[in-house]
Amino acid sequence: MKFPDNIAVYGVVDYRGECPREYFEQKAFFKRIRMRYPETWGKIALHPKNEGKREFRKANAEKAEGLTAGASDIIVPGDPTFVCEIKRQDHTQSKWQPNQLEYLHAAQKAGAWVCIALGADAAIDAFEDYLGDCYKAE
Repeated sequence: MKFPDNIAVYGVVDYRGECPREYFEQKAFFKRIRMRYPETWGKIALHPKNEGKREFRKANAEKAEGLTAGASDIIVPGDPTFVCEIKRQDHTQSKWQPNQLEYLHAAQKAGAWVCIALGADAAIDAFEDYLGDCYKAE
């Protein structure tokens, strides 16, 4: 897996070995955020469900309702918005899905705080950096 030069990558890029699937890393991230920030970030952090195979008609209806192909795994509204694509700790066991890179670049161009995280721990580190960069006074 090749990473774009202009998007921060959190985690140990050289790690190779056993690691949880992206789904479990994502669940771990949301659990921690909801425990640490139950009245703020934990209430608004979201994962847009946009992957998987669907019949053509349903896919078109979902697109009309606002489904965006390639939307990142973690989105936390704010000023700026936190946008994070989570991959496995051993990123060689992950792959880019259609439109994911395009989504990250578009979010970055629109002013979002964008990153790629290799596992839940890396996603938490990225979120803490985001808070430090964007919400120093809080």
